[in-house]
Amino acid sequence: MKGKTVLVTGANKGIGFGIAKHLGLNGWQVIIGARDEQRATKAIDQLKAQGIEVLGWVNIELKDGECIQRAASEVGQRFPHLTLLVNNAGIPGDMSVDSAHTEVSVIRETLEVNFVGTFALTKALLPLLQKNEGRVVNITVPSEISPYWHPLAYVASKAAQNAMMGVMAIENAVEIFAVHPGPTTTDLNGNMALPGFHDTETVGRKVAELIDDGQNHQGEFIELYPIVKEH
Repeated sequence: MKGKTVLVTGANKGIGFGIAKHLGLNGWQVIIGARDEQRATKAIDQLKAQGIEVLGWVNIELKDGECIQRAASEVGQRFPHLTLLVNNAGIPGDMSVDSAHTEVSVIRETLEVNFVGTFALTKALLPLLQKNEGRVVNITVPSEISPYWHPLAYVASKAAQNAMMGVMAIENAVEIFAVHPGPTTTDLNGNMALPGFHDTETVGRKVAELIDDGQNHQGEFIELYPIVKEH
């Protein structure tokens, strides 16, 4: 039986916290990936209060390549039985403007975190995950452009991340798949709560159920709550 040790990036709040919580309630040992020790500690206390086994936290700043390498080395030393990486952490870019008013610097920064940083972390942890017959799950959005919601920097960064997933799946580097939670109320979108939106508790539970369904989802793009097109 494979082990159940998971590292969730951006697990101190939002969807990441929800995923960490529900995987923990399902018997996973949880490692928190976060940028801030105080926020990580708060999340750990909240999870432990619910009986979840939290192994600790790792400082992960996705725009800092050296930090990513240090984090991967730390995971290898402290948590050698890692069997699941959930790439959840990311930044929104500027969601308040259209493409014509999007700054090039924002495009670069968003790609650096959401795509380059996510790939760098995955690549650094790949030998450990391969050794443990582990998996990678990316929390993302569709590459197909929606007429209803399409902030350029964010969507472009996730499209690149989706391409990474697809290529790695074809190459069988490790079992890897992507999950689109659907419209979710989080800090990333300013806690938007419109009809059809779900909360992080619901999404966290659904992602955990998917991860624990016993199926091989290699290369799949799975939508928990697809965006319904208007007619």
